[in-house]
Amino acid sequence: MQIPRLHPDTIEEVKLRADIVDVVSEYVVLRKRGKDFVGLCPFHDEKSPSFTVSPNKQMYYCFGCLAAGNAIKFVMDLGKRQFADVVLDLAKRYQVPVKTLEPEQRQEFQRQISLREQLYTVLASAAQFYQHTLRQSQGQKALEYLEQSRQFQQSTIQQFGLGYAPPGWETLYRYLVESKHHPVQLVEQAGLIKPRKEGGGYYDVFRDRLMIPIRDIQGRVIAFGGRTLTDEQPKYLNSPETELFSKGKTLFALDEAKDGISKVDQAVVVEGYFDAIALHTAGINNAVASLGTALSIEQVRLLLRYTESKQLILNFDADKAGINAAERAIGEIATLAYKGEVQLKILNLPNGKDADEYLHSHTSADYQQLLINAPLWLDWQIHKIIENRDLKQATDFQQVTQQIVKLLQNIDNSDTLNYYVSYCAEILSLGDTRLIPLRVENLLTQIKPSSIKSLNSRTSKPPKLSLVTTERSLLERAEALLLIIYLHSSEQRQTIIDDLETRNLEFSLSHHRFLWQQIAEFTIDEVDLISSVQNRYLELAEELEVVSHLFHLNEKNKTEILRTPHVIQAALACMERVFREKRYRYFMEQWEKIDPEAEPEKDKYYVEAIYIEKIHLQDLEKQRQFSITDLI
Repeated sequence: MQIPRLHPDTIEEVKLRADIVDVVSEYVVLRKRGKDFVGLCPFHDEKSPSFTVSPNKQMYYCFGCLAAGNAIKFVMDLGKRQFADVVLDLAKRYQVPVKTLEPEQRQEFQRQISLREQLYTVLASAAQFYQHTLRQSQGQKALEYLEQSRQFQQSTIQQFGLGYAPPGWETLYRYLVESKHHPVQLVEQAGLIKPRKEGGGYYDVFRDRLMIPIRDIQGRVIAFGGRTLTDEQPKYLNSPETELFSKGKTLFALDEAKDGISKVDQAVVVEGYFDAIALHTAGINNAVASLGTALSIEQVRLLLRYTESKQLILNFDADKAGINAAERAIGEIATLAYKGEVQLKILNLPNGKDADEYLHSHTSADYQQLLINAPLWLDWQIHKIIENRDLKQATDFQQVTQQIVKLLQNIDNSDTLNYYVSYCAEILSLGDTRLIPLRVENLLTQIKPSSIKSLNSRTSKPPKLSLVTTERSLLERAEALLLIIYLHSSEQRQTIIDDLETRNLEFSLSHHRFLWQQIAEFTIDEVDLISSVQNRYLELAEELEVVSHLFHLNEKNKTEILRTPHVIQAALACMERVFREKRYRYFMEQWEKIDPEAEPEKDKYYVEAIYIEKIHLQDLEKQRQFSITDLI
């Protein structure tokens, strides 16, 4: 129900009539101390009371957590409820007439309030009827099921208001309409009876079923879930949508779980009613259940009111249906997860068990440890993608890569994307660390960059780069500089080796590559590397003649050795730039040969590859903090 803007007179009247001590004492045990009252603060854990309520000021204040406000704010903060919703409840409690700012809506608004209150009454009567029937002889089978199959104690049965709907077609109808005199149209609107298609009259929606009341955040019954005790289908039957009940906006047991969620700063979502009940029985009081549908955005936002860290764990069954349910749920809330608005994790219990079954043979501590170890949703999805796949087979490797790319394309945060690209590259390299840079490159090439999401292949042609005309000269100087630093600065050798491996670079010019091969035959901590190489020079004078000048330092070389961290990065950036420019030209040449209408996928691939290289080249320019041509 959409609440119109409340008239200021109504709000002020509620503030005047809602006594702060009366309201707070429903939730906190208060003791008189002087003119005020004190108690344990409901907003944080404490052993000594620091929560004070002043009847004179009609205010509360906590000296521990500094929470403060009036009666309206107290109810809002404690229940994470909306202002207008709280004012309406307090207005009803203190018999304050409700006025709105839109006179034309007032009559309809009052009618809706009246209808909702009547529906609450009807559903409360039905809940009492079902609970009473459970204790009668006809409910014996249902009670045995709860106590023996589900292993529920009487306290649990009472806490969740479990009951039984008898098998008769008109048993509840006669009780509510004929005995309690509720209007038949109201009972129908509550979703408890349906009109017969032939012959007139009504029949009960729930018959011979174990009944589970579904409550709103305030603990009021708004619907029911019924489990069959026979082979009748469906196994679980929910109330239809009503004025009070919407499956996509309701979570089972949230009224019981909201405090637990706030306390542990985490919400656990399970599939079934009995899973949630079993978790609460085991002391895991932050669990709720979806109602047989995919978890909706509205349900998630409802949960997130109660957790500051926005941590949500989906514990759906590990069977095929449960995994499908988890994937459907992720599909609904993936947008929030990609944006970081929810910290989503997935828990599949061992051996395909649901939470209720698991707790029959394991302790609460065992389950809580599984919650701690639950993987983030992206890790879970990546695991599902590679599960039962042989990455040594070309077909499987290609399909897995495509699915991973599709998954990673939606990540907006660059740090998160970089992490998962590296993580997936390690998986795809099959333990060969030398392949990781290549796998990273392949993934980045296929992932659609945000800068070209709206690119139309031929309507926006990739710009041409101003390529360096002295490419060989640039490469010559960059490679020579790295070799000079390696020969003359022993403390920088490991850095050069690591950076070359990380960037997947090699010396391209034959004489530099030959010298590097000679150097590699000596250990990295060789004390007099130059002398050792020069001794080799006596044997290979002709081959090493072209690089002999690298064995000697001039004044400029000596200066640059002192700036090695920056110089190394600049030289590597120049080497990589030459490599990237070649790739850029190659992609441009291939792209220009393509007919976009005949080969749209290939056209799209090369356009994206061109822009990827452009982005890399721009980044490399930033790494070149000074001109490499000035160094040698």
